Amino acid sequence: MARIANACSRRDMLVHMGTGWLAAGAAGAFGSLAAPAAAAAPELWQPKSDRKVRLGVVGGGFGAAFQWHKHPNCQVVAVSDLQPERLKRLQQVYQCERAYESLEKLVLDKQVEAVAVFTDAPSHARHSIHVLKHDKHVICAVPAAMTLEECQALREAVEKTGLKYMMAETSYYHREVIRARNLYRQGCRILYTEGQYYHHAVTRIGSWKNWRRALPPMLYPTHSTAYYVGVTGKRLTKVSCLGWRGQGEEWTNNQYNNPFACQSALFRTSEDTFCRINVFWWGAADGETGSWIWESAPKAQVPDSVALPAGIEPGGHGGSHGPLVHEFICALVEDRQPAIDVYEALAMTAPGIVAHQSALKDGEQLVVPQFDKSG
Repeated sequence: MARIANACSRRDMLVHMGTGWLAAGAAGAFGSLAAPAAAAAPELWQPKSDRKVRLGVVGGGFGAAFQWHKHPNCQVVAVSDLQPERLKRLQQVYQCERAYESLEKLVLDKQVEAVAVFTDAPSHARHSIHVLKHDKHVICAVPAAMTLEECQALREAVEKTGLKYMMAETSYYHREVIRARNLYRQGCRILYTEGQYYHHAVTRIGSWKNWRRALPPMLYPTHSTAYYVGVTGKRLTKVSCLGWRGQGEEWTNNQYNNPFACQSALFRTSEDTFCRINVFWWGAADGETGSWIWESAPKAQVPDSVALPAGIEPGGHGGSHGPLVHEFICALVEDRQPAIDVYEALAMTAPGIVAHQSALKDGEQLVVPQFDKSG
């Protein structure tokens, strides 16, 4: 206990903030900001095996932004996309000759033992389950699912097959989130968390079958919920959410029957604390940020990064691409569960689905179902 007491000195209610404009805004509300101690260096990565995971990559948009081919324990053996120009891009990026015009054909390839799924969001759960049913591990872009029924089906598929599933949540590997997670593991207690994802006019960006158009913000919650779930490993249990109605025909006639361009939710947590989550598709702000109010000001020197193999860069989305690649590949090589396994993925995803339901009921407080390990 002496180590924990030293890590969290008894200066109550000081704040350590995440990145962005929040730091300036919070100083007046909560007093002086605690200056974080210098980050400690992570332990150097040491290879444990010369095994190479045989990976298939599906989705030539976001899927082409990762360094699978540079990891010493990975070989990209197949790629796939429905659009020929994107399929060609995947081949070029990963220097891979074997190409398939669909995920459904790629999973039939017996050389592929794991699949990176970066398809349209409404297809994530269906595609992940399809990969698992073909006896292959899967890492999938966010969100894990779009409905509570899909959450249940995905969990059942992972448990039935015994295969590895990981969600590629970028906020999990932001430097401030890594630091907060390490502080929390040392015993520092969080009283209040904020997470927000702002992406102005994202619904007007072209997308497969126009899936982005009028997407309910809270159906894409994980960049925000990772600031609590990805730090503590605890759960969001109840929610009251309000929505701001978008302007124009987009928000009155769409496939989701969704009127909200911006949504803000207040959650109760399994630790009996509070967590406020924002997802906005309109407004003069962009980015993924978050903050924490600690019971006492953290002063410990803890890592705010993870060790990567030589040649793997932190990469895009706040330096998260490299760590996501590394964690998934190492989980397969070491035969362990990845950090963002199906239970953590659904703990970040399902609260947003229920939050949207709350917004449609004018903020009625609803219980968030949990999808933790059954039995």
